[in-house]
Amino acid sequence: MSPSPPAVPPASPAAVEIERALTQVAYLSVRARQHGRLVALAGVPLDRAAVAMLRQIADHDPLRPGELAQVLAVQASHVTRQVQRLQKAGYVTRVADPEDSRSRRIRLTPLGEDAVARLGDAGARGMQLVLADWSPCELRRLADLFQRMVDVFDPPDGERRVSDAGAASSRA
Repeated sequence: MSPSPPAVPPASPAAVEIERALTQVAYLSVRARQHGRLVALAGVPLDRAAVAMLRQIADHDPLRPGELAQVLAVQASHVTRQVQRLQKAGYVTRVADPEDSRSRRIRLTPLGEDAVARLGDAGARGMQLVLADWSPCELRRLADLFQRMVDVFDPPDGERRVSDAGAASSRA
């Protein structure tokens, strides 16, 4: 018999509102129409999965395929197929793993670095347009709060993630 999870108090109304708003923002930011605008503005003809993968490789360069699958929370076979497409298109390359000569890591090529930069710029310009009537103070506060939330959900290696703790308690 497994130990009982710690008791979690009911969510506050504010937490419920935050969760709903974040869910809606996440949905709106990744839907096909929004993605189409982003890649058109950036001039980068990639699907959503490829864009997500390139951004993660840029943030964690270089990565083993298994590490990339873990970061993206997808199956390794998905990463393998997508990396093959990205490599064939010239966005990524495989390099020797300095820690294990039998393994390879995935690294952005100059074309991949340019694509990530263009996507980031296009995304930031789109965000600026959406938030054009917000004051610089409001924007700074929102940026700080979002970063604080990211840090809570994705702490440095070795620390327990909030989402992992929530998943554990919901499984019991």
